[in-house]
Amino acid sequence: MANITVKLVKSRYGNTPKQRATLASLGLKKIRQERSFEKTDTLVGMIAKVQHLVEVTES
Repeated sequence: MANITVKLVKSRYGNTPKQRATLASLGLKKIRQERSFEKTDTLVGMIAKVQHLVEVTES
């Protein structure tokens, strides 16, 4: 399986509570914080909800 690295590049404040909850479930709390995950359909859907706040790289 492919790995995805998700990096928070914009602040979570000023967004909807659902978007903040999605970032929390991804484990992203601070700007420039990165997390790596295995690529799954659920993860891709979560990233799509907050795509304007994160930077995604695949490896």
